Amino acid sequence: MPYEASETTAAPAVGLGHRMRWNKVPEVTVYFWIIKVLCTTVGETAADLLNEKAGLGLTGVSVLMSALLAVVLVVQFRTRAYRAGVYWLAVALISVVGTLISDNLTDNMGVPLETSTTVFAVALAVVFAVWYRRERTLSIHHVDTLSRESFYWLAVLFTFALGTSAGDLVSERMDLGYWLSAVLFALSIAAVAVAHFALGLNAMWSFWIAYILTRPLGASIGDYLSQPSADGGLGLGTVVTSAFFLLVILGLVVYLSATRRDVIEPDRNARQMTA
Repeated sequence: MPYEASETTAAPAVGLGHRMRWNKVPEVTVYFWIIKVLCTTVGETAADLLNEKAGLGLTGVSVLMSALLAVVLVVQFRTRAYRAGVYWLAVALISVVGTLISDNLTDNMGVPLETSTTVFAVALAVVFAVWYRRERTLSIHHVDTLSRESFYWLAVLFTFALGTSAGDLVSERMDLGYWLSAVLFALSIAAVAVAHFALGLNAMWSFWIAYILTRPLGASIGDYLSQPSADGGLGLGTVVTSAFFLLVILGLVVYLSATRRDVIEPDRNARQMTA
Protein backbone atom coordinates (compact mmCIF):
# COMPACT_ATOMS: atom_id res chain seq x y z
CA MET A 1 0.00 0.00 0.00
CA PRO A 2 2.33 2.75 -1.24
CA TYR A 3 0.55 5.83 0.00
CA GLU A 4 2.44 8.44 1.98
CA ALA A 5 1.85 9.79 5.45
CA SER A 6 1.95 13.44 4.52
CA GLU A 7 -0.09 16.40 5.67
CA THR A 8 -1.27 19.28 3.53
CA THR A 9 -3.20 21.39 6.01
CA ALA A 10 -0.60 22.32 8.57
CA ALA A 11 2.87 23.71 8.11
CA PRO A 12 5.36 21.77 10.26
CA ALA A 13 6.98 23.70 13.04
CA VAL A 14 10.61 23.39 14.00
CA GLY A 15 10.88 20.87 16.84
CA LEU A 16 13.24 20.57 19.76
CA GLY A 17 16.91 20.46 18.85
CA HIS A 18 18.91 21.24 15.74
CA ARG A 19 17.09 20.45 12.52
CA MET A 20 18.81 17.67 10.59
CA ARG A 21 19.45 17.95 6.88
CA TRP A 22 17.91 14.56 6.14
CA ASN A 23 14.71 12.86 7.17
CA LYS A 24 15.44 9.92 9.50
CA VAL A 25 12.82 7.48 8.20
CA PRO A 26 12.29 5.90 4.76
CA GLU A 27 9.91 6.88 2.01
CA VAL A 28 6.62 4.95 2.18
CA THR A 29 6.83 2.68 -0.84
CA VAL A 30 5.78 -0.89 -1.51
CA TYR A 31 9.18 -1.93 -0.11
CA PHE A 32 8.33 -0.21 3.16
CA TRP A 33 5.13 -2.22 3.62
CA ILE A 34 6.72 -5.52 2.58
CA ILE A 35 9.59 -5.16 5.03
CA LYS A 36 7.24 -3.91 7.76
CA VAL A 37 5.05 -7.04 7.47
CA LEU A 38 8.16 -9.25 7.38
CA CYS A 39 9.49 -7.56 10.52
CA THR A 40 6.22 -8.13 12.34
CA THR A 41 6.31 -11.80 11.33
CA VAL A 42 9.85 -12.10 12.66
CA GLY A 43 8.79 -10.27 15.82
CA GLU A 44 6.20 -12.96 16.53
CA THR A 45 8.29 -16.02 15.64
CA ALA A 46 11.56 -14.71 17.11
CA ALA A 47 9.86 -13.85 20.41
CA ASP A 48 8.47 -17.40 20.56
CA LEU A 49 11.84 -18.86 19.59
CA LEU A 50 13.78 -16.92 22.22
CA ASN A 51 11.23 -17.73 24.88
CA GLU A 52 11.50 -21.44 24.05
CA LYS A 53 15.25 -21.78 23.46
CA ALA A 54 17.08 -19.09 25.44
CA GLY A 55 16.34 -20.55 28.85
CA LEU A 56 15.93 -17.09 30.38
CA GLY A 57 12.18 -17.14 30.84
CA LEU A 58 9.83 -14.55 29.42
CA THR A 59 11.07 -11.82 31.75
CA GLY A 60 14.75 -12.53 31.08
CA VAL A 61 14.27 -12.54 27.32
CA SER A 62 12.32 -9.28 27.58
CA VAL A 63 15.16 -7.59 29.49
CA LEU A 64 17.78 -8.88 27.06
CA MET A 65 15.91 -7.77 23.94
CA SER A 66 15.00 -4.41 25.46
CA ALA A 67 18.69 -3.77 26.20
CA LEU A 68 19.63 -4.70 22.63
CA LEU A 69 16.91 -2.44 21.29
CA ALA A 70 18.18 0.44 23.43
CA VAL A 71 21.67 0.03 21.94
CA VAL A 72 20.36 0.01 18.37
CA LEU A 73 18.15 3.05 19.03
CA VAL A 74 21.18 4.95 20.35
CA VAL A 75 22.92 4.19 17.04
CA GLN A 76 19.79 5.22 15.12
CA PHE A 77 19.54 8.53 16.97
CA ARG A 78 23.23 9.25 16.43
CA THR A 79 23.01 8.85 12.67
CA ARG A 80 22.60 12.09 10.75
CA ALA A 81 20.39 10.59 8.03
CA TYR A 82 18.25 7.56 7.28
CA ARG A 83 20.30 4.36 7.11
CA ALA A 84 18.27 1.36 5.96
CA GLY A 85 20.22 -1.24 7.94
CA VAL A 86 20.05 0.59 11.26
CA TYR A 87 16.44 1.70 10.81
CA TRP A 88 15.03 -1.73 9.93
CA LEU A 89 17.06 -3.46 12.62
CA ALA A 90 15.43 -1.10 15.11
CA VAL A 91 11.97 -1.90 13.68
CA ALA A 92 12.60 -5.66 13.88
CA LEU A 93 13.76 -5.39 17.49
CA ILE A 94 10.82 -3.18 18.43
CA SER A 95 8.56 -5.84 16.92
CA VAL A 96 10.09 -8.44 19.22
CA VAL A 97 9.99 -6.16 22.29
CA GLY A 98 6.42 -5.05 21.60
CA THR A 99 5.36 -8.70 21.41
CA LEU A 100 7.20 -9.50 24.65
CA ILE A 101 5.61 -6.55 26.48
CA SER A 102 2.14 -7.76 25.56
CA ASP A 103 3.02 -11.38 26.39
CA ASN A 104 4.41 -10.38 29.80
CA LEU A 105 1.24 -8.51 30.68
CA THR A 106 -0.95 -11.42 29.61
CA ASP A 107 1.08 -14.45 30.70
CA ASN A 108 3.08 -13.20 33.70
CA MET A 109 0.78 -10.59 35.16
CA GLY A 110 -2.59 -11.97 34.14
CA VAL A 111 -3.77 -8.73 32.55
CA PRO A 112 -6.81 -9.40 30.32
CA LEU A 113 -6.29 -8.70 26.63
CA GLU A 114 -9.21 -6.26 26.74
CA THR A 115 -7.35 -4.22 29.35
CA SER A 116 -3.94 -4.28 27.66
CA THR A 117 -5.49 -3.40 24.29
CA THR A 118 -7.30 -0.43 25.84
CA VAL A 119 -4.20 0.75 27.72
CA PHE A 120 -1.97 0.59 24.64
CA ALA A 121 -4.60 2.36 22.53
CA VAL A 122 -4.85 5.18 25.08
CA ALA A 123 -1.06 5.40 25.37
CA LEU A 124 -0.69 5.64 21.60
CA ALA A 125 -3.41 8.31 21.44
CA VAL A 126 -1.57 10.32 24.11
CA VAL A 127 1.70 10.06 22.17
CA PHE A 128 -0.01 11.29 19.01
CA ALA A 129 -1.75 14.13 20.88
CA VAL A 130 1.45 15.37 22.54
CA TRP A 131 3.44 14.90 19.34
CA TYR A 132 0.96 16.96 17.32
CA ARG A 133 0.54 19.62 20.00
CA ARG A 134 4.29 20.12 20.17
CA GLU A 135 5.22 19.74 16.50
CA ARG A 136 1.97 20.54 14.62
CA THR A 137 2.55 17.49 12.42
CA LEU A 138 2.55 13.71 12.63
CA SER A 139 3.97 13.29 9.15
CA ILE A 140 6.83 10.85 8.76
CA HIS A 141 8.18 13.09 6.02
CA HIS A 142 9.35 15.48 8.71
CA VAL A 143 11.09 13.24 11.24
CA ASP A 144 14.09 15.54 11.14
CA THR A 145 14.60 16.71 14.73
CA LEU A 146 15.44 14.92 17.97
CA SER A 147 11.98 15.65 19.33
CA ARG A 148 10.14 14.26 16.31
CA GLU A 149 12.32 11.20 16.13
CA SER A 150 11.67 10.48 19.82
CA PHE A 151 7.91 10.74 19.31
CA TYR A 152 8.14 8.59 16.18
CA TRP A 153 9.88 5.65 17.86
CA LEU A 154 7.65 5.85 20.92
CA ALA A 155 4.61 5.69 18.65
CA VAL A 156 6.10 2.75 16.74
CA LEU A 157 6.63 0.85 20.01
CA PHE A 158 3.03 1.35 21.09
CA THR A 159 1.70 0.38 17.65
CA PHE A 160 3.48 -2.97 17.95
CA ALA A 161 2.26 -3.55 21.51
CA LEU A 162 -1.28 -2.51 20.56
CA GLY A 163 -1.26 -4.63 17.42
CA THR A 164 -0.10 -7.66 19.42
CA SER A 165 -2.77 -7.33 22.11
CA ALA A 166 -5.58 -6.41 19.71
CA GLY A 167 -4.61 -9.20 17.31
CA ASP A 168 -4.57 -11.79 20.09
CA LEU A 169 -7.89 -10.48 21.36
CA VAL A 170 -9.55 -10.77 17.95
CA SER A 171 -8.07 -14.22 17.35
CA GLU A 172 -9.27 -15.52 20.70
CA ARG A 173 -12.73 -13.97 20.54
CA MET A 174 -13.45 -14.96 16.94
CA ASP A 175 -11.50 -18.25 17.00
CA LEU A 176 -10.71 -17.95 13.30
CA GLY A 177 -7.38 -19.74 13.24
CA TYR A 178 -4.13 -18.36 11.87
CA TRP A 179 -4.94 -18.37 8.15
CA LEU A 180 -8.36 -16.79 8.37
CA SER A 181 -7.03 -14.23 10.86
CA ALA A 182 -4.35 -13.23 8.34
CA VAL A 183 -7.03 -12.84 5.66
CA LEU A 184 -9.17 -10.73 8.00
CA PHE A 185 -6.34 -8.33 8.80
CA ALA A 186 -5.25 -8.17 5.14
CA LEU A 187 -8.80 -7.21 4.17
CA SER A 188 -8.83 -4.57 6.92
CA ILE A 189 -5.66 -3.02 5.50
CA ALA A 190 -7.16 -3.14 2.02
CA ALA A 191 -10.24 -1.34 3.36
CA VAL A 192 -8.00 1.41 4.76
CA ALA A 193 -6.32 1.74 1.36
CA VAL A 194 -9.70 2.04 -0.36
CA ALA A 195 -10.82 4.62 2.20
CA HIS A 196 -7.66 6.63 1.51
CA PHE A 197 -7.52 6.44 -2.28
CA ALA A 198 -11.23 6.40 -3.08
CA LEU A 199 -12.90 8.16 -0.16
CA GLY A 200 -10.26 10.70 0.80
CA LEU A 201 -9.29 9.40 4.25
CA ASN A 202 -6.45 11.55 5.57
CA ALA A 203 -3.08 10.14 4.47
CA MET A 204 -1.53 10.50 7.90
CA TRP A 205 -4.26 8.53 9.66
CA SER A 206 -4.40 6.00 6.82
CA PHE A 207 -0.71 5.34 7.33
CA TRP A 208 -0.87 4.88 11.09
CA ILE A 209 -4.00 2.70 11.01
CA ALA A 210 -2.40 0.45 8.40
CA TYR A 211 0.84 0.46 10.40
CA ILE A 212 -1.02 -0.90 13.44
CA LEU A 213 -2.88 -3.53 11.40
CA THR A 214 0.30 -4.92 9.84
CA ARG A 215 1.32 -6.17 13.29
CA PRO A 216 -1.49 -8.75 13.72
CA LEU A 217 -1.26 -9.55 10.00
CA GLY A 218 2.41 -10.45 10.29
CA ALA A 219 1.84 -12.33 13.55
CA SER A 220 -0.93 -14.43 11.99
CA ILE A 221 1.29 -15.28 9.01
CA GLY A 222 4.18 -16.16 11.33
CA ASP A 223 2.02 -18.38 13.53
CA TYR A 224 0.48 -20.09 10.51
CA LEU A 225 3.90 -20.98 9.14
CA SER A 226 5.60 -21.92 12.41
CA GLN A 227 2.97 -23.61 14.58
CA PRO A 228 2.34 -27.38 14.47
CA SER A 229 -0.25 -28.71 12.03
CA ALA A 230 -2.29 -29.98 15.00
CA ASP A 231 -2.71 -26.34 16.06
CA GLY A 232 -3.68 -25.14 12.58
CA GLY A 233 -0.20 -24.21 11.30
CA LEU A 234 2.13 -25.61 8.65
CA GLY A 235 4.62 -26.88 11.22
CA LEU A 236 7.75 -25.22 9.81
CA GLY A 237 8.88 -24.22 13.30
CA THR A 238 10.07 -20.90 14.67
CA VAL A 239 13.71 -21.46 13.64
CA VAL A 240 12.99 -22.04 9.95
CA THR A 241 10.33 -19.34 9.77
CA SER A 242 12.44 -16.72 11.54
CA ALA A 243 15.55 -17.52 9.49
CA PHE A 244 13.66 -17.39 6.18
CA PHE A 245 12.03 -14.02 6.86
CA LEU A 246 15.26 -12.56 8.24
CA LEU A 247 17.05 -13.53 5.02
CA VAL A 248 14.34 -11.89 2.91
CA ILE A 249 14.50 -8.75 5.04
CA LEU A 250 18.30 -8.69 4.74
CA GLY A 251 18.10 -9.01 0.96
CA LEU A 252 15.60 -6.16 0.65
CA VAL A 253 17.54 -3.91 3.02
CA VAL A 254 20.79 -4.52 1.09
CA TYR A 255 18.95 -3.68 -2.13
CA LEU A 256 17.53 -0.46 -0.70
CA SER A 257 20.90 0.52 0.77
CA ALA A 258 22.48 0.14 -2.66
CA THR A 259 19.75 1.81 -4.72
CA ARG A 260 18.54 4.39 -2.13
CA ARG A 261 15.05 4.01 -3.59
CA ASP A 262 13.45 4.71 -0.23
CA VAL A 263 15.44 7.82 0.70
CA ILE A 264 13.52 11.09 1.08
CA GLU A 265 15.76 13.73 -0.44
CA PRO A 266 16.34 17.01 1.45
CA ASP A 267 15.02 19.20 -1.37
CA ARG A 268 11.79 17.18 -1.40
CA ASN A 269 11.44 17.75 2.35
CA ALA A 270 11.81 21.46 1.81
CA ARG A 271 9.10 21.47 -0.87
CA GLN A 272 6.71 19.53 1.35
CA MET A 273 7.32 21.86 4.30
CA THR A 274 6.20 24.83 2.25
CA ALA A 275 3.20 23.07 0.69
